[in-house]
Amino acid sequence: MTTRVARSLPVSTQVRALFSSPVIRRVLWYSRRAQKSMDRRFFLSLVTGILVFVAIAAVAVTLLEKPWTFDAFGNSFYWGVTTIFGQGDSAYITSPGGWIVSWLLILFGVALLGTITGALVAFVIDFLLKEGQGMGAAGYAEHIVICGWNATARDLVDELKQDEYKAKIVLVHDADRNPAGGEVYYVRGDATHGEDLERAGISSAQAAIVFPSDGTDAADMRSILIVMAIEAMAPEVRTVVEVNNPRHEVHLKRANADEVLVTSQLASHLLARSALYPGLSSLVTDIVSGGEGAELYRVSLPEEYCGLTVDALSATLRREHRATLLSVNRGGHTFANPPADFELSEGDDAVVLAESLTLLAPLRLERIDLAMTAPRTAAIVPSA
Repeated sequence: MTTRVARSLPVSTQVRALFSSPVIRRVLWYSRRAQKSMDRRFFLSLVTGILVFVAIAAVAVTLLEKPWTFDAFGNSFYWGVTTIFGQGDSAYITSPGGWIVSWLLILFGVALLGTITGALVAFVIDFLLKEGQGMGAAGYAEHIVICGWNATARDLVDELKQDEYKAKIVLVHDADRNPAGGEVYYVRGDATHGEDLERAGISSAQAAIVFPSDGTDAADMRSILIVMAIEAMAPEVRTVVEVNNPRHEVHLKRANADEVLVTSQLASHLLARSALYPGLSSLVTDIVSGGEGAELYRVSLPEEYCGLTVDALSATLRREHRATLLSVNRGGHTFANPPADFELSEGDDAVVLAESLTLLAPLRLERIDLAMTAPRTAAIVPSA
């Protein structure tokens, strides 16, 4: 029987986790936005008016009831401030003149409270209106940003909703309503504009997927502009682009798009193979789709596996995790069905076919070596 010892997180870690909350990040974004549009002279005049009014009331009370000393004036000033905020001591004054001053302070405090309440209500209303109209900020981190909307994007959203990784999704699109549904955070805007990409949280996103709005060449040109905008703001974010015309693939690569997919070309290749070998289309659809059945995952292997043969790696995956090795990736190149003597190098990763991410976490791979019998642990991340 094992005993788990609960350890409290450091205060700095708790504070960092609090401010990484999407809601907190949205409120902070709205606060910065409100500060930029705030009339600072109005609030400065309001604070100055409060201090002057309280000072006059303190002088009046001191003259009417207290000895004319600096300490008495300080006590009267403190009483005036607390009276404005509804916490004043009613026993501090005893004369009719003091009562009149107290009533004036209370009336002034009510007006002040109404002004502050109105400002807070206006802030909340602006927050809710902007959220409903797609004019807010997502506040997510490690999420997926979808730029543009079409039928493929709709299918992709349905697919991501079924995936067990449960990544947050943000859609950047210019429409009156959110076409992706309530589970997707909607940012109404232009994905070529840095301000709209910033509201989508592109700098802290995991990946960005760009879709053409229609089947024209102009839509592909716009996709190139979107990729350039993303690369300028967040070059570390992985960009995946759907392109209409295969001839535009080279231009997207020049714009530093990480992956470019010609859906029409991919569909034609799959149809051709299915015509020659029946059943391939249903097999490929099951592999690349979420839900039940086997799915693709990408395995990041530790450096200690350098020199391990691909046959040893494949046998361990099948024996312990019911996972089938499909390819080894090295330096941006994919080695599908490598030879039996293919050895892993530092930085290699692998793509596997498995039933579930849960069954593979944590994944323990054993090096087939008499000198090293201790199992190692590899990290599992979903494949692109």
